Amino acid sequence: MYFFNWLLNIILFLFLVSFAAKNTEIITIHYYFGFEWQAPLIVALLAFFALGIILGYFFCLIKRLRKKL
Repeated sequence: MYFFNWLLNIILFLFLVSFAAKNTEIITIHYYFGFEWQAPLIVALLAFFALGIILGYFFCLIKRLRKKL
């Protein structure tokens, strides 16, 4: 099981590295008031993915704290 876990992690890591290598095009994200952000596609995807994880954890934490009180 330990070997299978490492093998799965290596395969996932290689998949993510190849995905990042394929998505290097520069994109422009337009915000309000004329603000624009230019970044490679993979950076934008990872940034919004991380933001989703942080927000999800924050809202779960609020729910758990309300349940304790």
